[in-house]
Amino acid sequence: MPFTGQTFLDHVVITVRGGNGGDGCAAFHREKFVPYGPPSGGNGGRGADVYILPTPHLTTLSSIPKKVRGENGRNGQGTWQNGKNAPPCVIKVPLGTIVRELPLGDPRRAKDEWEAEEESLQGLGPEERKLKMRETRWLHYPGAADANVDRETFLEAEVAQYKLERERRVNRRRRVLEEPIRLDLDKEEVIERPVDAPLGIKQKEPLGHLVAAGGVGGVGNPYFLSTENRSPKFATRGHEGERITLELELKLLADIGLVGMPNAGKSTLLRALTGGRAKTEVAGYAFTTLNPVVGIVRVSEDGTWEGSISGQDIHDETWVEEAEEAKRMEEGEYAYALTRNEKASDDEYLTKMGRGHHFDVYETFRFTIADNPGLISQASEDRGLGHSFLRSMERSLALAYVVDLSAPNPWDELQVLREELEKYQPGMSARARIVIANKADLLAGEGSEEAVLEARNKLKQLQDFVDHEMVLPDGQKLALVPTSAKYSQNLDKLVLLLQQYVAEAREAQ
Repeated sequence: MPFTGQTFLDHVVITVRGGNGGDGCAAFHREKFVPYGPPSGGNGGRGADVYILPTPHLTTLSSIPKKVRGENGRNGQGTWQNGKNAPPCVIKVPLGTIVRELPLGDPRRAKDEWEAEEESLQGLGPEERKLKMRETRWLHYPGAADANVDRETFLEAEVAQYKLERERRVNRRRRVLEEPIRLDLDKEEVIERPVDAPLGIKQKEPLGHLVAAGGVGGVGNPYFLSTENRSPKFATRGHEGERITLELELKLLADIGLVGMPNAGKSTLLRALTGGRAKTEVAGYAFTTLNPVVGIVRVSEDGTWEGSISGQDIHDETWVEEAEEAKRMEEGEYAYALTRNEKASDDEYLTKMGRGHHFDVYETFRFTIADNPGLISQASEDRGLGHSFLRSMERSLALAYVVDLSAPNPWDELQVLREELEKYQPGMSARARIVIANKADLLAGEGSEEAVLEARNKLKQLQDFVDHEMVLPDGQKLALVPTSAKYSQNLDKLVLLLQQYVAEAREAQ
């Protein structure tokens, strides 16, 4: 039963545009007994600024559109009514995303607002060019356009507007050359709510980092009121928002990265460690996981971890579990089932501890663990989307090899995994701390005597290989822990070691 999961994407180029400012208004106040009132056109609203915000709820860039544009500001109206500013536009990206502004000359870079205007004016004569530029910058009171362009006050205002525009363009070009956007979004933004904040006030949400400013709104005709011009009949249009081209590269942030061949049991292991809370697909065929999945392992002071009190001892293939669940519901097996508040437990302490928010009181340590898509031989040469998968592990504090102990030669898998890490990035394999021999069910002695003996001999051979061939550059040996993620066997020891490695890595930072 194949699974067509969400496409994993770790590199994308997007074009971002801030919203255009709203147009100013050329109007005059009119009311009873005031047939010729003063200029009363309102200013246009500001266009939407575009921000980029990291979030831990995403693990791929596939949901980000290639073109992002902020909303335009509203136009000004008569009786001094200013246009409404557009709300900000927020692009949400996964934690660990690196944002780079493409430099001038890069063929992938889209034209900015001034370059786009120059392109639209190509092929026009001087007079046509002048008329088109005026159309995009000025609004006239009905019937006053021809008279306005001959007035000295309008020509002076036009010169002043072009001067301000040139200054903005020079400043923008200088910023692109000297201070291009470079962001490393490795931390979630949180706004602390003051303890004495009044109740009922909505908490301010973080917006992230500004990448494209919205255009300034145009000004209404009262702006041009002067002693020389008591009745200005023109206003300005809103300015265009900034246009920018960004390159996004994702390098997932997880404390522990699981490195293994396809179908080594990494997804099952992650579900077992998180008590089934990690949304990852598990099935009996290779390449079930199509994009990295990050789960959280929470540990209490006495070493109890949240997944161990889930009440689920067997983590079967996901599609099998879903089919069995649907069958039980159709047959009415849950009609008289106990509710969550009625469920009993033999262990009074674990019942009291509870999962979810109940575990918050007992939690003293937490770490994240990433289930990365399986590696294959020559992944470092980008076979099987190798670069995408390897890149997702670059920032892990520690790596954990996961091998299938039921495979004929698990040590060969281990050798390939280490070689691919080194080929992709020399020294990357030095971050490995542990080898997890998964699918070690037979070591519990539940199979035939011959099968159990074979499994134990295979584990001994794997231990010898780890001790002699997998030694780190500093002489440290990797720990080897046999587990059965499906039956939640020997996971307490695994969680204890992973917690220790994460704590050491955090202290060393």
